[in-house]
Amino acid sequence: MSSRDADGPADGPVLTTSNAVARRRVTAVAAVEEALRRIAAGDGGPVGTALGAVCAMCPDAALRQAEELDRALDAGASPGPLAGVPVLVKDLEDVAGLPTRKGSLLLADAPPARADGLVPARLRAAGAMVVGKTTLPEFATEGFTASLLTGVTRNPWDRALSPGGSSGGSAAALAAGFVPVATATDGGGSIRIPSAFCGLVGLKPTRGVVPRHPAPDWIDLSTDGPMATTVGDLRLLLSVIAGAGPGAEGDAEAWPGRGIPPYAGPLAPRRVLVAERTTDVGPLPADVAASFSAAADAFTALFPEAAVVHLDPSPSGGDLGLDPGGDWLTLGTADHVSALGRAFVEAGLDRMTPAARAFLRHGLRVGIDDYLAARRRRFALVAAFDRLLGDDAVLLTPAVACASFTAEGRLRPGDAPGPLPSSAYSTELQNLTGHPAISLPAGRCGPLPFGLQVTAARYADGWLLDLAAAWERAHPWPRNAPGFTAFDVEPAGRPADSGRR
Repeated sequence: MSSRDADGPADGPVLTTSNAVARRRVTAVAAVEEALRRIAAGDGGPVGTALGAVCAMCPDAALRQAEELDRALDAGASPGPLAGVPVLVKDLEDVAGLPTRKGSLLLADAPPARADGLVPARLRAAGAMVVGKTTLPEFATEGFTASLLTGVTRNPWDRALSPGGSSGGSAAALAAGFVPVATATDGGGSIRIPSAFCGLVGLKPTRGVVPRHPAPDWIDLSTDGPMATTVGDLRLLLSVIAGAGPGAEGDAEAWPGRGIPPYAGPLAPRRVLVAERTTDVGPLPADVAASFSAAADAFTALFPEAAVVHLDPSPSGGDLGLDPGGDWLTLGTADHVSALGRAFVEAGLDRMTPAARAFLRHGLRVGIDDYLAARRRRFALVAAFDRLLGDDAVLLTPAVACASFTAEGRLRPGDAPGPLPSSAYSTELQNLTGHPAISLPAGRCGPLPFGLQVTAARYADGWLLDLAAAWERAHPWPRNAPGFTAFDVEPAGRPADSGRR
């Protein structure tokens, strides 16, 4: 499943569950029932204590599917790689029989979807059981997870703080051990931000490696991708959802079948590029800078033969040539207005959250000349990043440029509601260029985990996973937030508290 045979842990929660079901040591029904029990326990408490990670459930459908799988396996059918694994799906993606509300009051009465989206369909085909859907900010427009439709989603590491976004519900569910798999998308950091804040490993794949069908709301920017508690699970999930299909782009169409694209680069990076920021918006906060410096030093120590180059985004530092200016906002907001429909957006602004309203209002103001100019500049940005990385370098940056947000999406308690400042983020560049980027758990920054972002050449997704596995062996992290247990199952169908926490 990898471009090389680098070993990731073989005992992660996905593999533990699927192996137990495939070997008939536990039933798929028992695995689904355990997920339902955990979700009810963790999301059903009083306001302020419940995580608010799950917004819809389909227990009857999941149990029926699990019963069908158990009968098939008992009759000798071959199990898929995710046999019996309970899954939660981000409520940006269609699940047959459930509405897709996208965190918005405007879609509160949306009809049930008629069919699964591409990623849920591929997960089901591999044997997974969809048990429900996870929360997100309205229309996935923010890096925190709170909406007028589903309320506030809280970080299991600290309930006063956000799990990030927009895949924050999925990240909180994984960190709390609700399920072994929860889906995610990334249009501006929506996999990497919550992975960083929740102590997970999360990959934004190269654009096109996971087919983008139907076209995402942010045409040039968004992709589906995996997040997980171990690199082994992340590799398995990418191998299931990646590969040729409707919506695959560019070189991603060049390899046959499914799976992670091959990569012919070096076994280890020959250059490690280190940058606190890629855009000149001021220094990092002191605590984030300290956490990043320690993580970058630890990463470079793994590859002592690599040349380490520290980069400065300011003109006085030589200018990286990677500053996208406002192009991410121009493209994303204009695309989103087009996807929703201008009349729908204009009529619904007053019923949106302040963050979603500001985002879409910006899109309403984007003219065609500005939009096309931003798309043309994106091509130059891709070329500049390609030249910088070559086929032998990785770029290290923070996954998030602040230590935390409040659960309600404020940098500080008492701040006015609205979008967070762009200086809080560190992930939009890779969405503009399409390069793969992974967030690795790298210690703590205040009360939350810290994420080290590693970016590599386009289609080097497998290589990034190899490097992540090396990092995990050298710097293992807790599989779940304190007080929560990993989703392992034992023959009796109960969680196996193996001590690997």
